[in-house]
Amino acid sequence: MPKEILIIEDEQGILMSLKDEFELQGYVVHTAKDGERGLELARERKPDLIILDIMLPVLDGYEVCKRLRMQEDTTPIIMLTVKDKEVDKVLGLGLGADDYVTKPFSFPELTARVKAIFRRTEEHVKGLTRYSFGNIELDFEKYEAKKGGKKLDLTTLEFHMLKFFIQNKGKVISRDGFLDRIWGEDNVSVSYRTVDTHIANIRKKIEEDPASPKHILSIRSAGYKFVD
Repeated sequence: MPKEILIIEDEQGILMSLKDEFELQGYVVHTAKDGERGLELARERKPDLIILDIMLPVLDGYEVCKRLRMQEDTTPIIMLTVKDKEVDKVLGLGLGADDYVTKPFSFPELTARVKAIFRRTEEHVKGLTRYSFGNIELDFEKYEAKKGGKKLDLTTLEFHMLKFFIQNKGKVISRDGFLDRIWGEDNVSVSYRTVDTHIANIRKKIEEDPASPKHILSIRSAGYKFVD
């Protein structure tokens, strides 16, 4: 069955261009022009991916993302925005967005991000299904996590990154390694800073003391390493 994409964008020209392009690629596309309607469609349609503008009427993209994650909706989200400040990117990723594209963007760039997310999702169901370390329990089939027996909120991208870490336990993974595996070898716009931001967010969630991590270690001038 074709993948379903929900586009929440208030600029009519961008909305229709994206709808036409993704439909030409074989996707089923749903659209909304404000955050409230977009939130309703996300709940009704349960799409495979959401492309979410930040500057929206009624409810902005940050609020839509926040509410979906509070409802335990793990649908991958790509945020669109005209803002290019690091604080905005960190805020969006911290709320649970999986990726971030700054306007103006090229359609091939956005398509590459979409394909990378779908590739990660398909790879995710293969191989490792459950894993535990310290007081963390991970279920990669259900996208569920616990810390000390209590529910732990992880984004889908954070699950993918943790799975990649665990599959390479004890090995140093470079930032380029993460970019190639998580965002795709054709990625040209996701930076090392984005990798660092996601890893910092994961540490805040799984480490007892994120400032002195025991599981996700920084290896100077090389990258990161996971240990039990």
